Amino acid sequence: MAACVAVIGKENSPLFISCMDPNQELGYHYSLHTSLDVIEEKLSTQNKSNDQRDLYLGSLYSTEHQKVFGYVTNTKIKFIIIVDSSNTNLRDNETRQMFRK
Repeated sequence: MAACVAVIGKENSPLFISCMDPNQELGYHYSLHTSLDVIEEKLSTQNKSNDQRDLYLGSLYSTEHQKVFGYVTNTKIKFIIIVDSSNTNLRDNETRQMFRK
């Protein structure tokens, strides 16, 4: 289901990255670092509205090959999951459940 899973520290340093396909690992790393910019942007807009109840960030962005989803903990640890776009049956509730497990 997930092509790549990453745990990123609060200073945006990677703590753990696991990719299913080693041949595409460099592309996944690029997508992970690109998604950090989107996460920071979403967190800055949440801080302005003072609404930090929802830690699940949802879809960060998608391309023709992959979709990237994010979750941030209270301690600013970031979880990022990259899923192949070929999985069209994936719903938002299912990705939320992946982060809860």
